[in-house]
Amino acid sequence: MTFAKLVRYFEQIQATSKRLEMAVILGELFGALDAPKEIALVVYLCQGQLRPAFENPEFGMSEKLLQKALVSATGSTEQDVAAAFRASGDYGSVVEQLGRPQRGTAAVQTVYARLADIAAESGGGSVVRKVTLLADLLGCVSPGEAKYIVRIVLGRLRLGVGDPTVLDGLANAFGVDKTERIYLDHAYNRCCDLGLVAQTLAIHGLARIKEFEVVVGCPIRPALAARLSSPEEIMEKIGPCAVEEKYDGFRAQVHKDGSTVKIFSRNLENISAMFPEIVAGTLRQVTAQRAIYEGEAMAYDARTRRYLPFQITVQRKRKHDIAAMQREVPLRIFVFDVLYAEEDLTGLSFRERRRRMNTLFKTSADGVLQISPVREVETAKELNEIFEEAVASGREGIVAKRWDARYQAGGRNFNWIKLKRSYAALLSDTIDAVIIGYYHGKGIRASLGMGSLLVAVYDHREERFKTVAKVGSGWSDEELIRLKEMLEKIRLPASPPGVDSLLEPDEWVEPKYVIEIQADEITKSPVHTCGKSSPQEPGFALRFPRSVHFVRRDKSPRDATTVEEIIHLYSLQGRRG
Repeated sequence: MTFAKLVRYFEQIQATSKRLEMAVILGELFGALDAPKEIALVVYLCQGQLRPAFENPEFGMSEKLLQKALVSATGSTEQDVAAAFRASGDYGSVVEQLGRPQRGTAAVQTVYARLADIAAESGGGSVVRKVTLLADLLGCVSPGEAKYIVRIVLGRLRLGVGDPTVLDGLANAFGVDKTERIYLDHAYNRCCDLGLVAQTLAIHGLARIKEFEVVVGCPIRPALAARLSSPEEIMEKIGPCAVEEKYDGFRAQVHKDGSTVKIFSRNLENISAMFPEIVAGTLRQVTAQRAIYEGEAMAYDARTRRYLPFQITVQRKRKHDIAAMQREVPLRIFVFDVLYAEEDLTGLSFRERRRRMNTLFKTSADGVLQISPVREVETAKELNEIFEEAVASGREGIVAKRWDARYQAGGRNFNWIKLKRSYAALLSDTIDAVIIGYYHGKGIRASLGMGSLLVAVYDHREERFKTVAKVGSGWSDEELIRLKEMLEKIRLPASPPGVDSLLEPDEWVEPKYVIEIQADEITKSPVHTCGKSSPQEPGFALRFPRSVHFVRRDKSPRDATTVEEIIHLYSLQGRRG
């Protein structure tokens, strides 16, 4: 397929906001490819990437470097490029406007290879080489093609296509009916690589998808816990169960493949380089050659033998001064599940996975890897005692787990149920919300450039973000300045694709950053779209929301609290009232 033909499909997708229409267009695109080996590349490009998110290379090109490439490719002056950008706010539109007429004949694979070459450039002189390579590529494609190449390089393709929509497109292209569509979800949740799923389906068919197993080195989408408000509700829901303390650290999924260890965060970011002690501990303490385990990492004070608060633990998530921080804030990781040990274990019960866990690790009192203690309970009274012990010892609460449950990658259900310590407010849990815009503010806040944030939760069914609150408190002035700088880099001229909002902030931003919010309660609201089923019906909103932490780097926008969870929390709140 030529890249020009791919761009025509991009234009069709961008022209609609309807998920079903996008899936139909994607189905036609995937079905029109000339060879099965093209499909992985096309899937990545539809996401504005070269590889799956957990290993996607960065192009390393600032807007200043891009401007130089545009000047070279179009023969325009720097002043022409700057003026065109001021008018449109989009460098893709700039190159489309200023580009030289060309006939689009380059193949998708050729464009992809050249983009990969740009991303791979490093070392001395790489900046000049990147600019030259991009200018050469833009100079040999049509202005319409150049528009999308520039957006991909800047990470701003923004077709509004979510992962489930891509999977629907694959189902349309390869005749997977609604009853078997779930197998595509299962395969994707086991590898987090849409290109791999697409290529497997295109070459081997649905039969191989049904047998899809986890891949060491590809992160598994984490299983998530549902919420309930009391031990009695938990016992009523799942009966006798396993109970573990809920640690106030950050979740890590660790993959060992011989002497190679990769660590992935909850939002599937490769964070291996940040935590050398977890890498070393895995090589030392995991007996299997190939294994995947999950745990909660926490800062540990060896002198006092105490685990430290999350605010200290999170300081370890950095790309610089790693050795110094390792000495200052050493980590331990509490292992709570094993997903692979020479074979895929996700289909086994939790009880069997715990049994395998006990034979997989060499444990010691001073080991970096510690197995999370688990207790079996049969009554609400026993569960409540464990919960109170956990809270008294400084833990967030507890997680109850069904002994017979398989590991459901990417699922939030009642196989795992969390119970957290209550706050004085009616709303007893925090909300993870996505920033979609901000207001300039008044008074002192105006001098900082930002007053409050417009935030949203995620609707999985519609693949859209729905507004739930305006948040204006919980940060220091220094944090607000830092947050403003972060948001300016992802500012948009109009409402982002995939966002439903009745409110108009002063500035729209790409849905990228997740913040943790505490509120007094959830109320009905005519101005927010969370849970709003019709123009006449109210939605849901957070009353007196305030930020609890700065920005949650461990969560992606689609890992935020869902509309369904807000509605569920509203019903729980009513029971307490």
